Amino acid sequence: MTSVYDPRPFAETGDHGPGLKAPGQRASRRIAMLSMHTSPLAQLGGREAGGMNVYVRELSQALGERGYAVDVFTRRQSPDAPEVQPFGPNARVVQVHAGPAQPLPKDDVAQHIDAFAAAVRAFADRASLAYDLVHSHYWMSGAAGIALAEAWDVPHIAMFHTLGELKIRARITEREPPARIAAETRIAAHAHRIVVATEHERAVLTTLYRADPSRIVVVPCGVDTDVFTPVEKGVARRALGLPADKRLLLYVGRIEPLKGIDVLIGAAAALHEDENFLVLIVGGDARAADEMAALRAQAEQLGVDHHISFVGAVDHARLPLYYSAADVCVVPSYYESFGMVAVEAMACGTPVVASRVGGLASTVADGETGYLISWRCPEPFAERLEQLLENDELRASFGAAAREAAERYRWPAVADAIASVYTDTLAARTT
Repeated sequence: MTSVYDPRPFAETGDHGPGLKAPGQRASRRIAMLSMHTSPLAQLGGREAGGMNVYVRELSQALGERGYAVDVFTRRQSPDAPEVQPFGPNARVVQVHAGPAQPLPKDDVAQHIDAFAAAVRAFADRASLAYDLVHSHYWMSGAAGIALAEAWDVPHIAMFHTLGELKIRARITEREPPARIAAETRIAAHAHRIVVATEHERAVLTTLYRADPSRIVVVPCGVDTDVFTPVEKGVARRALGLPADKRLLLYVGRIEPLKGIDVLIGAAAALHEDENFLVLIVGGDARAADEMAALRAQAEQLGVDHHISFVGAVDHARLPLYYSAADVCVVPSYYESFGMVAVEAMACGTPVVASRVGGLASTVADGETGYLISWRCPEPFAERLEQLLENDELRASFGAAAREAAERYRWPAVADAIASVYTDTLAARTT
């Protein structure tokens, strides 16, 4: 049964919760952060849990540390989950009823956008809360954000994270519902500010969605360089029970066709027969079973199934061990708006071989922190992987440069930039 909870901020009730401000230290601004289809506290590696979850969680915590009161609204996916759950200073997740309290495919979640917006309003009304600003993540939240910003007469900051038009263009078999493209177009026209992670995304919004470039702000995504930090390779491998005598290639992320894991398996088959290597594929949940079965079948058909290990989803806190244990992190995606996995690997001092698509072209410096591959086919990936696997000095050089490059993506700088967007947007509303 769902627990009954006073939805007012801890600072107003006197029940501060872990790390939250005491009375007399009330945050200066209250933010309604919308993450409708997935919770920032969801286990990573599942079908709907990835870089965006990390972004929302880390940004909310950093903003809370800066005095903002952040409520992250998400759709309830379990009848037993608490309505409100703190997860950092002045930051908490609020689960609202919008459709059945169970996991749903994204297309089904989209049917409950209006109910989600209504439930967020009901929560605010019940607690007599007034939000200063709405910050939405992904197109479904953005559609709800338009309604909430209008109802509350507050600014709406939108972040898409991925764009339907780009996904369709990235892979010929990709399909996106027309409702998504229509909603993204409407959000691009109505949001007071749109935050993008790269100049590439800014260009796409202005050309394909005809967004006003003056309302688009580029703020890179972030990484916790204190958590994602190099661990001595032998130590990391012993902690994970991984062999010390093999070259390790690592994939981290969702198990879906757009991620290009089939390209990685093909590249493994194209490596020299005498290569002593193991490919670790981290990620996936029960809903990825069909895709995982197809990938296993591909590996078996190519005769490299003994080189491939499907690890499954792992706790986010253990990812630095996997990155540090690996010789190379491979990101063979057909589309990435930013490339959070690449930056996390770089922060751990691991070079990256990635597709030259979307944000990856900005985050990975070709020939310095790794290699960018312009073709989504196995052979060029295999060529660059062999080059790194066979040259210890080159790998070490790339790894050191990667760690240094990752420093510019630290969360404090990202949070300060987002806070400036908030301040500027709110100021513009009063002039």
